[in-house]
Amino acid sequence: MPKTAATPPLAADPSRWKALVFIALAQLMVVLDATIVNIALPSAQTDLGISDGNRQWVITAYALAFGGLLLFGGRIADKWGRKNAFIVGLIGFALASALGGAANGEAMMLGARALQGAFGALLAPAALSLLAVMFTDAKERAKAFGIYGAIAGGGGAVGLILGGFLTEYLNWRWTFFVNIPFAIIAAVGAWMVIREPAGSRNRAPLDIPGVVLSTLGLVSLVYGFTRAESAGWSDGVTIAMFVAAAVLLLGFVLTESLVKSPLLPLRVLLERNRGGVYLSLGLAVIAMFGLFLFLTYYLQVVKGFSPVKTGFAFLPMIAGMITGSTQIGARLMTRVPPRLLMGPGFLLAATGMLMLTQLEVGSSYPALILPAQLLLGLGMGTAFMPAMSLATHGVNPADAGVASAMVNTSQQVGGAIGTALLNTIAASATTAYLTDHAAEAAGGGAAAKLIQAQAMVEGYSSAIWWAVGILVASSTIALTLINTGRPGASGPVASGSGSGSGVAKDAEIQVPVIAH
Repeated sequence: MPKTAATPPLAADPSRWKALVFIALAQLMVVLDATIVNIALPSAQTDLGISDGNRQWVITAYALAFGGLLLFGGRIADKWGRKNAFIVGLIGFALASALGGAANGEAMMLGARALQGAFGALLAPAALSLLAVMFTDAKERAKAFGIYGAIAGGGGAVGLILGGFLTEYLNWRWTFFVNIPFAIIAAVGAWMVIREPAGSRNRAPLDIPGVVLSTLGLVSLVYGFTRAESAGWSDGVTIAMFVAAAVLLLGFVLTESLVKSPLLPLRVLLERNRGGVYLSLGLAVIAMFGLFLFLTYYLQVVKGFSPVKTGFAFLPMIAGMITGSTQIGARLMTRVPPRLLMGPGFLLAATGMLMLTQLEVGSSYPALILPAQLLLGLGMGTAFMPAMSLATHGVNPADAGVASAMVNTSQQVGGAIGTALLNTIAASATTAYLTDHAAEAAGGGAAAKLIQAQAMVEGYSSAIWWAVGILVASSTIALTLINTGRPGASGPVASGSGSGSGVAKDAEIQVPVIAH
């Protein structure tokens, strides 16, 4: 009789590198959309007659749908199959983008943005978990995640460049229409080349209470921080949103500990390496989003850069991220433990951020901003790649989608917190500076304009000091909590990775020990 041994390691998918091209293209589209619309917003607001009070909803509608539905999207990808979820997400995102580009009023625009966020929440975790199940060799996986990490880290800055070009030389509507060819190419390519490994779906019944509680809880949390930015931390609705978020998310955790087939198995969160990644990455994104905001305003308002010139001014950060991800992170990931890339990477980014605390009205771009961006990009790129790759460390293959969704969730919530928290700190420092120098500005004219510019820079500098501290905290968490060895090294399976009865062993065979 033939020998019935344990399942052999999966053969490498011959189409995996072609698949990476289309997965990376889809990721670029989603990341671009987080910033590309920002530059187009003033023009769109004028054309569509959106009030100043409602303009933030063009950004917020996307963030709420995307952040609130990510966990649901991750579990749907596990249940439907990641390839199916990926293609449906791409088609839906393209249709929503077409709707946004054709918008003839405020309601149509806000509805399109919410739809974009909803389909993005299905697409993003499906893309990440596809990489997890397709790349099984440690060195190849390092290269794949290096490319993916560079796109995830630098895509937002690319969005600023592309948004500036499209808005300045074509029309704001093209910041939406540009998604359509991206989505079509990625969907057709995915249909042709992606081969999802058999037996990795999670066919358990959907946890409806978990879906409702997590979605409402995350929406309340993201909206609370978004509202705090405009209405203040003491606003009644802001406080109510935070209270609601705390109650709903606590209810979610209790529900997940009791139901048979949870939306987010708590073992995914409680394993120390994954928990360390979610926490450190979320904090780092707080610092990053704040910096994008302040540098954009500094370059356009204080230095007088055009939208296109502002976009190009972010190129050193993109170059640093690509170099950090593909040349440092990917090359060292198979040789050293992830914490020794993440910890120093976040510290290097903090050093670049520290340089930017020295911003003044007349600061030189080549002498200060350019080297600071390079250090920031190198550090973030080096840290992002192993952080992303650890997202499904030792996880049950059936949980790969929801584990990947948690990284997106930590980034989305981190972005909302960063924008609101650091902007509030900057606004308070600016107000304090203006109050202290009211007498100098009283005469008006050039002196008053200079005081106004100095007040803005003082606000940015104060907030960037906080960002430095946040990045140092990220580094400390990475060095303290993350204790797994380098990929391929022998060692115990991560605790909490399985759900009993030999799942952990299967997870090691079917899913990379370190994967996103």
